Amino acid sequence: MNGIAVMLSMLLTPAAEPTTTAATTAFQHVIVCEDAGAGGYEAFPDVIRTRKNELLCVFYAGFDHVSLPKWAPGGKLPANCANAGRICLVRSRDDGRTWSKPEIVVDTPLDDRDPSIVELSDGELLCNYFSHRHDDKRGYVFVHSALVRSRDGGKTWSREQPLFTDWLCSSPIRVLSDGRLALALYYAGESRVRGQMHAGFSTSADAGRTWSKPVAIGEHSDIPLDAEPDVCEVSPGRLLMMMRPEMAYSWSHDGGRTWSEPKRVGFAGHAPYMLRTRSGVLLLGHRLPATSLHYSLDDGETWRGPVQIDTCTGAYPSMCELSDGSIYCVYYEEGKGSNIRGTRFIADSGGIRPYSP
Repeated sequence: MNGIAVMLSMLLTPAAEPTTTAATTAFQHVIVCEDAGAGGYEAFPDVIRTRKNELLCVFYAGFDHVSLPKWAPGGKLPANCANAGRICLVRSRDDGRTWSKPEIVVDTPLDDRDPSIVELSDGELLCNYFSHRHDDKRGYVFVHSALVRSRDGGKTWSREQPLFTDWLCSSPIRVLSDGRLALALYYAGESRVRGQMHAGFSTSADAGRTWSKPVAIGEHSDIPLDAEPDVCEVSPGRLLMMMRPEMAYSWSHDGGRTWSEPKRVGFAGHAPYMLRTRSGVLLLGHRLPATSLHYSLDDGETWRGPVQIDTCTGAYPSMCELSDGSIYCVYYEEGKGSNIRGTRFIADSGGIRPYSP
């Protein structure tokens, strides 16, 4: 494998399954999607609540962690996954208690994966993701990050808009207070230091049609950065970025133009996802231990946790705030026939606890 393939293999390697602990038994989950028709493996979800109070969850669907011919049994894609891994969507109109049958968002001959979704102020939906292609020698190689658009609530989607050929994205486009769109990225170009990733940050002033040259973050850091970053604006112009696997952080105080050198936050975690609630609690979802959360009452200066909400270790959690202030979180299992799960909880100054209607 070349450097990019080795890096991606590291990012896509699941963690071991832990034993059940009493701390997680009170959090009840539902199955958001069990089989999207592409082989029974569902992963890497992202959820939003739209202005019409509908929950939309996008996710990867395939037959395994990577769904390309080289990885298929016998070296041939199964009939129900003829175009490799794809991106699907399910929707809920009852705050995540029940979910619709899956709909296809993106299904190209590439392995399209790690989708995220955002709703803009005019109701347009953007779904960003990245793609692999088959390679006889290396199994798979990164092709590009891209996005598609919908103006009818996710029923139909535009043609693919390529974004970057040397930067990957695994977290949502964020809408900043000044109206720009922001995207946390991680580098996959050939000039990166072998065995070391670094993050990036790009913005758009025209609803995602064009994007700025990414600003590199942690390019020369001595902290191992597999990246997979997420970014959150905690106050106007003040941005916090989190990166795996050491769970490093970086600050920008000028709207993302410049960033501080990454520092360790003090606990490990994979695939960070941040949500700042209307009451001012900053949530950080991640894998390790299993599916867990940290929370901050001072906008990321200090953290409390972890609070383990499930024992499955696929994780890649994503969260949205419901109309009553409760939080809905989606994440995934790991292993053959992985499913998307969802759980609802309360997060306030007193901590994180299961939702009780």
